Amino acid sequence: MQEASREAAVSGRPDSWVLVLNSGSSSVKFALVLPASGERLMAGMGERLGTAGAVLRIQWFPAAAGEEGLPGGNHQAVVARVLEHVAAASNGGIRLLGAGHRVVHGGDRFSASIRVDDAVLVALRSISHLAPLHNPANLAGIDAISVFRPDLPQVAVFDTAFHQTMPAHAFRYAVPEEWYTQHGVRRYGFHGTSHRFVSEQAAVLLGRSPRELRLVTAHLGNGCSAAAVRDGVSVDTTMGLTPLEGLVMGTRSGDVDPGLIGYMTGRTGMTADQLIMALNNDSGLGGLAGMGSDMRTVEAAAAAGNERAQLAVEVFVYRLAKAIAGLVVGLQRLDALVFTGGIGENSAVVRSMVLSRLGFLGLTEDVQANADHGRHTGGRISLGGPVQALVVPTDEELLIARDTARVMAGSSRALAST
Repeated sequence: MQEASREAAVSGRPDSWVLVLNSGSSSVKFALVLPASGERLMAGMGERLGTAGAVLRIQWFPAAAGEEGLPGGNHQAVVARVLEHVAAASNGGIRLLGAGHRVVHGGDRFSASIRVDDAVLVALRSISHLAPLHNPANLAGIDAISVFRPDLPQVAVFDTAFHQTMPAHAFRYAVPEEWYTQHGVRRYGFHGTSHRFVSEQAAVLLGRSPRELRLVTAHLGNGCSAAAVRDGVSVDTTMGLTPLEGLVMGTRSGDVDPGLIGYMTGRTGMTADQLIMALNNDSGLGGLAGMGSDMRTVEAAAAAGNERAQLAVEVFVYRLAKAIAGLVVGLQRLDALVFTGGIGENSAVVRSMVLSRLGFLGLTEDVQANADHGRHTGGRISLGGPVQALVVPTDEELLIARDTARVMAGSSRALAST
């Protein structure tokens, strides 16, 4: 990286920035965000962690970029280097307000973002079994900051927190009571940061208060979920105990008959764990189309006449439209349908097909507007009427940064219950 370019990017900018971290099992995504404006000063990712090919990529805005190898590097190695880069920039002129962490699962104990302390860490470790592929990695990012910047306040922002307002009739499964009381088997929902962000932005676009709106928000990417947002709070969503429930996704099946597990165990000799892995990694768009999980590739093949790709798109759209219609039951009326995420923001084809199935809700596509809206634009894609369809680009990093700033200002409620 060119040191002069990096220093130029931050020269004269001592504002209070938030370091946003999204720590996965083999990667750490990060960004340096100014909460008030959403401006990024730095962003990047550490990838292939724990391998000889581990690498750190950093982009300083507006123009400086760099890449460095971290052979065998882990979460701590990435966080250490990121902090070193921040400290070195403009001779230490960057003022860090705190670090905000995406934490996938907060169980039913966390209904809001919270400053991390010893008690929160104990609580988080006690619920790691609810998201064994995600929460331990999220905790590794928190631990890394604690090692290298123990003075830096940290805030946990939960994917599940936004959905903690769901009523019992929406989050309970019809299973033995002790499954819920002893093992926490219930619907939690995910993508909460995205659903919350776009529902708030939709209110701005519509010029109305979030407290008076009934929205369905559809976060469509490699992972997909939809949520019913009534008067600013989530009252239902499609994901459940795990992110496997609900819509068809890139590699996840979404809803299937639970009896499938026993049936396929008997037919194939596969274990339950192997079948769950297949439902997570070998299903969805990829499983149906047989050409990977990227909707752009599947759409192109469908347009060229590939029957498997055509079926994959139709199944994706049908299941999505059916879920949207079902979520309206929890709203009692619909003011707007909001599309977001990689597919929701980019695929005019998917949006058009969904809207064509939902005309009975009062939605009618504005063909030109729908064609004009890409990933970095947002706005109305339906004709005038009481029910609107919108594209709203999501920005989970900005929401995490703003929640971190808000919590640091002391305006957040903490642990929901102990």
